[in-house]
Amino acid sequence: MRNPFRRLAWMLVKTWVHRTFPEVSRISTDQLADWLTSDRPSPILIDVRKPEEYAVSHLPGARHLPSVEAIQHSDIPTDATVVLYCSVGYRSARRSQRLQQAGYSHVINLDGSIFEWHNNGYPIVANQEPVQEVHPYNRWWKALLDDRSAAGDP
Repeated sequence: MRNPFRRLAWMLVKTWVHRTFPEVSRISTDQLADWLTSDRPSPILIDVRKPEEYAVSHLPGARHLPSVEAIQHSDIPTDATVVLYCSVGYRSARRSQRLQQAGYSHVINLDGSIFEWHNNGYPIVANQEPVQEVHPYNRWWKALLDDRSAAGDP
């Protein structure tokens, strides 16, 4: 059974992100997992975390573009469907908002981001190999990861 504190903490974090960025579209981890295994063209996955976080693990096929400027200077067209994620969804929601303001028309934030993705049992990789750890970002956010998932102390 899931930790009741963790469930409450997730509810508070998601409410905070949704209220702070109400205009940002979001997708659940289950919806994204279904999309990635469907016949629909996959979105471009963008990890906006710091390099050291990305190095520990990331979603399979994700590109590491940690800033709006990096995304704008990449080869990603403004009409491409992109899904951004970070640790819990705040940084990626903020960047999603900024990308929308910069003219990107199909920007989606991964609700719960990599922490919830991994907590729900979906795959993560490092150097194209499956791994089981996620960078905890800091000691407070680490509490949102299942106990088996955090990669040491931040």
